[in-house]
Amino acid sequence: MIRSFPPGFVWGSATASYQIEGAVHEDGRGPSIWDTFSHTPGKTQDGDTGDIACDHYHRMPQDVALMGELGLAAYRFSIAWPRIVPTGSGAVNQKGIDFYSRLVDELLDNGIAPVATLYHWDLPQPLEDDGGWTNRATAERFAEYASAVGAALGDRVQTFTTLNEPWCSAYLGYAAGVHAPGRTSNADSLAAVHHLNLAHGLAVSALRAVVPDTVQMSVTLNLQNVRGLKDSDGDAVRHAEGLANRVFLDPMLRGSYPADILDDLRHITDWAFIRDGDTELINQPLDALGINYYFPSLITAATPELRAQIPAPGDPHATDGPALCPGTDLVLTMPQSGPYTAMGWPMEPASLTELLTGVHAAYPGIPLMITENGAAFDDVVSADGAVHDANRIEYLNGHLGAVLDAIDAGVDLRGYFVWSLMDNFEWAYGYSKRFGVVRVDYPTGDRVVKDSARWYADVIKRNGLQG
Repeated sequence: MIRSFPPGFVWGSATASYQIEGAVHEDGRGPSIWDTFSHTPGKTQDGDTGDIACDHYHRMPQDVALMGELGLAAYRFSIAWPRIVPTGSGAVNQKGIDFYSRLVDELLDNGIAPVATLYHWDLPQPLEDDGGWTNRATAERFAEYASAVGAALGDRVQTFTTLNEPWCSAYLGYAAGVHAPGRTSNADSLAAVHHLNLAHGLAVSALRAVVPDTVQMSVTLNLQNVRGLKDSDGDAVRHAEGLANRVFLDPMLRGSYPADILDDLRHITDWAFIRDGDTELINQPLDALGINYYFPSLITAATPELRAQIPAPGDPHATDGPALCPGTDLVLTMPQSGPYTAMGWPMEPASLTELLTGVHAAYPGIPLMITENGAAFDDVVSADGAVHDANRIEYLNGHLGAVLDAIDAGVDLRGYFVWSLMDNFEWAYGYSKRFGVVRVDYPTGDRVVKDSARWYADVIKRNGLQG
């Protein structure tokens, strides 16, 4: 039996510029915060950097041809801000524009719709030197950059995504310190939340001023399905869900911040960086909401006893003990039972259905897209040269089943983008974690199509799951 997806369901894959492109010093590209962070001793596993990554900058035509062979209808890529505006402000680098223009043309020639994300974490380093996302001016510079990209590519790109996972940019980068720029201040992270929200709204307005009316606008959030450890954790769940989800969803889709979260965190910040009229600037009409999802979250109130059990170094994704949720001192994330991916993340497809139905109920009227979903496993190359990644196929099959369950429940879900097209630089984990449906042999750059990619191509071809 085949469980079919709706007609016109969009099948794609996703990548991020710093994770795959390499060529960090070529054609006028300036340094990003991830160049700085990855070259700082002790910040990434084995000192790995994105200097070469998957060498996609030079192998782009072959990679796009591979997408075509897999039958992808859409490709979600990110544009490196430092390639377009090397210092974050000022003159546009035409060679940077030219690369993405070639990419877009190559995609269209292969029948693949380009979905361009403007920010996937590679902030130009000079802007961080001036305060980064704690500085309101960064949001204004982002709008200028968005306008330049829209003017150059808006005649061919039909969907622009402003931000990818601002939760990670704000909390992991400015509170937990495990992502670039590596700061550890809850107050800074909350300022970053607002200025990322503001950047989103300003960028949508800037794009709409220069692209055709038919171009769609979206944002991608890594929304969390938050559960409490105990029945008494209802207030902790409210707070954690508000900090993870509603501080982005509410201003973007409703034009206001959740009052309970503002009140909860007045001991950390006075929120003075939120100016009159800002929420109106943030609340711009959107055509779709992208959701990235990997695993559910288990939290509890941060008691002194549990705080004493926090393992070093306090990684927010630690599985061997409680960890403070970045951005707050009121709740802790707790370890969960397996099975796990290689990231130590629990695999529970039904939690995705719960999240999607909840978002649809709370924010009706906006179409949803799964813009990232996938899993890292310790892939092995067999003697036949193939990668038989049955565990990844099981993960993807389960989560696509959860997507169908959500659609059956009435959720307006328009598409699914697997993360990731290929193995790549996995941020602070370096090259130790492999998410791709295509293997990359890093010493040679060779691509090997994994069993999961062939399975995904079959799903795309029949627009359904084999029941």
